[in-house]
Amino acid sequence: SNSSAESLDRLYPTVGSTKPPRKRTTSQCKSEPPLLRTSKRTIYTAGRPPWYNEHGTQSKEAFVIGLGGGSASGKTTVATMIIEALDVPWVVLLSMDSFYKVLTKQQQEQAASNDFNFDHPDAFDFDLIIATLKKLKQGKSVKIPIYDFTTHSRKKEWKTLYGANVIIFEGIMAFADKELLKLLDLKIFVDTDSDIRLVRRLRRDISERGRDIEGVIKQYNKFVKPAFDQYIQPTMRLADIVVPRGSGNTVAIDLIVQHVHSQLEEVRASSSPGAALASAHQCHPLPQTLSVLKSTPQVRGMHTIIRNKETSRDEFIFYSKRLMRLLIEHALSLLPFQSCTVQTPQGQDYEGRTYSGKQITGVSILRAGETMEPALRAVCKDVRIGTILIQTNCNTGEPELHYLRLPKDISEDHVILMDCTVSTGAAAMMAVRVLLDHDVPEDKIFLLSLLMAEMGVHSVAYAFPRVKIITTAVDKKVNDLFRIIPGIG
Repeated sequence: SNSSAESLDRLYPTVGSTKPPRKRTTSQCKSEPPLLRTSKRTIYTAGRPPWYNEHGTQSKEAFVIGLGGGSASGKTTVATMIIEALDVPWVVLLSMDSFYKVLTKQQQEQAASNDFNFDHPDAFDFDLIIATLKKLKQGKSVKIPIYDFTTHSRKKEWKTLYGANVIIFEGIMAFADKELLKLLDLKIFVDTDSDIRLVRRLRRDISERGRDIEGVIKQYNKFVKPAFDQYIQPTMRLADIVVPRGSGNTVAIDLIVQHVHSQLEEVRASSSPGAALASAHQCHPLPQTLSVLKSTPQVRGMHTIIRNKETSRDEFIFYSKRLMRLLIEHALSLLPFQSCTVQTPQGQDYEGRTYSGKQITGVSILRAGETMEPALRAVCKDVRIGTILIQTNCNTGEPELHYLRLPKDISEDHVILMDCTVSTGAAAMMAVRVLLDHDVPEDKIFLLSLLMAEMGVHSVAYAFPRVKIITTAVDKKVNDLFRIIPGIG
């Protein structure tokens, strides 16, 4: 048919039919988990590696592995084994099954009676797959649709993923599009015996998706098997590596892991972002984007208290909160305002000012930034709060993103980004990068910190020249442990 010819034309390179077709099927997998726990460690499958240099840009794109093969061939199991063996902290596992097209009413009725072909290239939204994988490869955030196999439809909610050190993209049509193939750095075809795959598919569809055995067999004979012979099995020759027997072939998986490690060594061998930040932009004048709270006798007195090692815990908390409140109020005065006229109770006009933005959102860099939230809430009515958890890797000394919770429409807001102290600026830069990836304009980001080192000020300002930096004081130096000198309690 014309539709079949057009779908085959998407293959790259063009595949002939000289070899006799082998009996195979197609695949549908569960959505990726947020992390994998093995007997030895936890592997994050959503997050951001510290691949950002002192310019705030990504130093190298992620390594993308494509996993193709028939239905129930064990692609997800092979992907999990690769992830466990890689010993890489940041991995994204992206399933093609999340990208089935939205069905029309007629197609919904066909799907309900097992008469819709989910194993045809036209069933997938390749444009969305390619756009998503491109952004993930660049380390940007993406929204992934959630597909409900029971109702054959996309759910209303979407999930957010980030790029990582390694991206594993798996699906029955993983090699069935020219543009998609260009994004794959390594192509793996999982080749498992058709009888084993049929048994797995029967078990999965009946137990997990509520199908009856007659419907599963009908769909297999009518769509799954022919689709494999026509669209999936021919793409095996496009693969760099073929893994016979799927997850049972540990030798092949070991070879794959060794190859990926050699590719990642180039990234690890590059200079450390923290080290680059520590040596960059020194002896330069402080940037114009920096605004320091005026050092009045009151402000200087509070700094004297919180810097004194003899200060009690209660006093330190009390005066730190006072300074935070002054800092927040100073930051709010830098927001855009417009003229407005209101009428007083005496019936007189008053020429005033009103905030000209849509909304203000506070974002804490956990955990220290969380201490600034009460001050923000005290002066901003109904302010929304988001959180970003960035922790330093003890082995590399670099920041890593572990968790975030941001309002859905944060891109339209002015964002108050809060962290108690900024020394090298590495964590702050990563947090800014996260906000930019969520489409927050750079000039709408206000970085607030109780105390900053000159190094951190320069690093953030150099990488993001339109971010406003606001603090109560700037100290000159950091020590060998990147702690601010003279610093606070």
